[in-house]
Amino acid sequence: MKADTGRKYRLYPTHGQEDVLTKWGHTARALWNLALEQRQHVYKQRGVTLRAVEQCLHLTAARAEIDWLAELPAAAGQQVLHHLDRAFDNFFNPSHPARYPQFKKRGHRLTVSLPGQNLTVRKLSRHWAEVRLPKIGWVRFRLSRALGGTLRNATVSKDGTGWHVSFGMATGIKPMPRLDKPGCGVDFGVAASAFVSTEDQPRRMPQTLTKAEKARLKHLEQKKARQLTYAKKHQGRRYSNRLRRTIEQIAKIKSRQANRRRDFTHKLTTDLAKNHGYVGIEDLRVKNMTKSANGNVERPGINVKAKAALNQSILDNCPGERRRQLEYKCKLHGSELRVVPAFHSSNTCGNPNCGKVDPESRPGCGRLFVCVHCGHEDDADHNAAVEIHARARRTGGSVTNSTRRRPTVPSPGQPRRRLREAQPALRGGQRESRPVNGSEIVNATCRTTN
Repeated sequence: MKADTGRKYRLYPTHGQEDVLTKWGHTARALWNLALEQRQHVYKQRGVTLRAVEQCLHLTAARAEIDWLAELPAAAGQQVLHHLDRAFDNFFNPSHPARYPQFKKRGHRLTVSLPGQNLTVRKLSRHWAEVRLPKIGWVRFRLSRALGGTLRNATVSKDGTGWHVSFGMATGIKPMPRLDKPGCGVDFGVAASAFVSTEDQPRRMPQTLTKAEKARLKHLEQKKARQLTYAKKHQGRRYSNRLRRTIEQIAKIKSRQANRRRDFTHKLTTDLAKNHGYVGIEDLRVKNMTKSANGNVERPGINVKAKAALNQSILDNCPGERRRQLEYKCKLHGSELRVVPAFHSSNTCGNPNCGKVDPESRPGCGRLFVCVHCGHEDDADHNAAVEIHARARRTGGSVTNSTRRRPTVPSPGQPRRRLREAQPALRGGQRESRPVNGSEIVNATCRTTN
């Protein structure tokens, strides 16, 4: 099996090209919302499921009448409809955790997807190249690494730091054979970002924001709150240019923070997958771990502010993203990911001759683990990593004793949402739904939208 991968580069469009890309991003967002509204309306009224094949015909007719929709390349509009198909397929896949497709707000990230046959890439120098986009022309981007494959598609996006282009490449790289190396267990935490069972020191993620950046972020968030209050009272909730500029400044700091976090995560997971025969991790339920401590009037929450800070620290270390990256990197580098149950891993003695579970061995969730039965002393996180390693070696990655509230694959008989995209079963006395004319769908959707 050959692997496909993505390559992301910093894009440097001119001012004119940037204006066009911004319009395209908002047009793609509006097209997504209109297509989703059309599917919901048609299924509710007729019981008919629309797919991208039918909606592409409606898109062609709409492009002949709507100027701002015609400015978007036809291939980019078709990609939006195909992405909507994939979103519904993921929602109705029992083994996929995707939710029902949602409408996109104006503040959503701007993205424009294009197929590979509409693109051309050429190298200018050692560190610069350019891509030819339809209706725009050549746009320069920073060639930070070689493409290394055949171009299949591209996505132009914008975040707080600027514009980027992501290429989907067919690299032809085959997964490596199984590594003949010892395995390890990894404990993901907050005080220590990751503690490997075969190492003596933890791997700590550097601070994603400096002290000055934290102070500036706090100042900008307070400034944004004041500007929002003023806009609600005096401007009818209409955003001013100053408020939009403040939002852009906050987004720039947040994007810089996310990039630093992502850089550490990729380096950590790549090193673990390359240098170990198998990697054992805990089957953590991140959503349950980061639930708020808020209560109600009768039973108010306890230590709400402290729990909120803990939730932020857990999410900042992104254990879910680390697991996602290890899943595909271990397959690519010849390693194996073994997920083990997480219960009592912090209270179990790492001494192979003991292995007893006792909460008293770690009083107050401190940094030191002292077994009250055999006297074994170790760092609490390293002791947990050793226990995870032992479970991964003993069970081979079984999560049958996981703390999930429901199975990984839900039963097909579970009730679906009201606006599901599946044909209903015909009951007694119910007539079969007739085909719907395209003009009726467009007119009905326009009435609903207006």
